[in-house]
Amino acid sequence: MTRSAPFTRRSFLATSGAAALTAASGLALPSYSRANSRPLFTHGVQSGDVDATTGMIWTRTDKPARVNIEISTKESFAGATRLPPLDALPDSDLAVKQLLADLAPDQDIFYRLTAVDLGDINAVSEPIVGRFKTAPMARRNIRFAWSGDTVGQGWGIDETGMKTYATIARHTPDFFLHSGDTVYADGPLVEETKLKDGTIWKNRIITDEKRKVAETLDEYRGQWKYNLLDDHVRALNAICPTFLQWDDHEVVNNWSSSRDLSADDRYTEKSIALLSARAGRAFHEMTPIRYTPAEPGRVYRKIAYGPLLDVFFLDLRSYRGPNGPNMEDTLSPESSILGADQVRWLKRELLNSRATWKVIASDMPLGVVVWDNGKEKKGSEAVANGDHGAAKGRELEIADLLRFIKTAGIRNTVWFTADVHYTAAHYYNPDKAQFQDFDPFWEFVSGPIHAGTFGPNDLDQTFGPELKFIKAPTPEQGQNLPPSAGLQFFGLVDIDSASEQMTVRLMDREDAELYKVTLDPVR
Repeated sequence: MTRSAPFTRRSFLATSGAAALTAASGLALPSYSRANSRPLFTHGVQSGDVDATTGMIWTRTDKPARVNIEISTKESFAGATRLPPLDALPDSDLAVKQLLADLAPDQDIFYRLTAVDLGDINAVSEPIVGRFKTAPMARRNIRFAWSGDTVGQGWGIDETGMKTYATIARHTPDFFLHSGDTVYADGPLVEETKLKDGTIWKNRIITDEKRKVAETLDEYRGQWKYNLLDDHVRALNAICPTFLQWDDHEVVNNWSSSRDLSADDRYTEKSIALLSARAGRAFHEMTPIRYTPAEPGRVYRKIAYGPLLDVFFLDLRSYRGPNGPNMEDTLSPESSILGADQVRWLKRELLNSRATWKVIASDMPLGVVVWDNGKEKKGSEAVANGDHGAAKGRELEIADLLRFIKTAGIRNTVWFTADVHYTAAHYYNPDKAQFQDFDPFWEFVSGPIHAGTFGPNDLDQTFGPELKFIKAPTPEQGQNLPPSAGLQFFGLVDIDSASEQMTVRLMDREDAELYKVTLDPVR
């Protein structure tokens, strides 16, 4: 792997705990005695779900250890505050995370961690350091990035590494929104793949957990640990909070409660309920997502990011009805994709929001047709059913939500999503729609960040999406292009503090700007 170039804070974070990270990658360390070593931080640091006064931090050690935490507003850690320690124990796979509270708004926060061996208190690790910036309470410019789909279709960590993460880091966003398919638990890796041009893709690092589909809790944990072996991923994590949601590949392709694995010989465990429970636990253990006491496994949530921005994270996976024709005439548990409780929560939070922009982070697009059975083009995996007619099936729940947003006078909603492995800009126009009782809005699609590139997909006209831009493989290029083909995408969003305008740019991994649009807020 090549290391990403220095890009911020004199690169101190990108190289923090370098020895520990090298050991985690499986590369040889001369004369290294595991039994007599001090504790190591194996997978870097992460932060996430940062608002004006709080933020989550995460790390993992290589053995049972007590993790000491210091925080400071200064890079030098002058006057640092020491927090109560955390114990990294095997029941959480030696991972720990902590909510930092009572922070100052719009402030750089530096955190430094050291680990003490619980079996030998004189064995203390080298420190590892990270940083993030809290959200503002007053107007200031905001920048965030988003994308989705990491290590899919067999494309793992090659010689270049996950380069798009490094490209994002050079833009120093306030946060990175990962829109789902954060890992591919159903996507085993092999050492080499022959490409169409005759060259060879080599996965330079493969762990045991990535050689098969994930079934056990440890195998699901291993999906996250694999991604964190990439230099670029860890470097971005050290300087930028990640706000995560999940989709299907964190569990198994196209999963819902009715998913049938009986004919899939890769799985000895056939219970979707058990697999999704293990995947959900790994998701919360291995990421800096917040814990919701009312529903410990919840993924949907709101993050308030100052007077200009609220972000609403949806979960289109956990509460959906079974994948099927998606043609029901009435709204029911079978035709739902968000579920009644999540819809009520979203309506309430949108109605109460006083932020200028309401970003709805959705793990799947609204009008893009995604088939459950892609070969035969049967069954719906997403919202759209492909009939271009009046709202039916899962479209009923979205129609109800869009009608509510209009009737309640909720302004400036913008949807950001991934899932389909290409990038696009859609403008939903009621004048072009079959269901017309909604205000027009934009939806932006980005990804993959490091996975196979596919598409383009058809657009269903129930909600009148107009295709403003698309970048996807050509027929000559074919499908499942590797990251080395260059069609890896992310988006950048800038909100100007003076004008309150939102500018959205669609980018590729070489940092080329593909499309740009500036949205004026409705006052």
